[in-house]
Amino acid sequence: MKLLLIWILNALALIAVANYVPGIHVDGFAAALMAAFLLGLVNTLIRPVLLLLTLPVTLLTLGLFIFVINGLLFWLVGSVLRGFLVDSFWHGVLGALLYSVFSWALSAAAAQLMRK
Repeated sequence: MKLLLIWILNALALIAVANYVPGIHVDGFAAALMAAFLLGLVNTLIRPVLLLLTLPVTLLTLGLFIFVINGLLFWLVGSVLRGFLVDSFWHGVLGALLYSVFSWALSAAAAQLMRK
């Protein structure tokens, strides 16, 4: 049940990002659900491998290269999935940043509501 709630909240965060960033387009809630699922899968399976492979560059840039990795993965999902489009790499970086902030805020609010 909790995993389903987080999935729905991430889809809502993705719709919010599409409303704030003009270069990110989501065709509807079903597309947002699929994109949130694929983003979660990519962040679970591919992101750790990329972080390990780019560790020297990440250390050299004091961790700022992680923004590049997040943007590339966000852009990758936007180019693979129909109904979710990311226009450019920089829109991907901004979208990934806002997506993580919105997702965190929604998850924190849901956790507070579930405690009460």
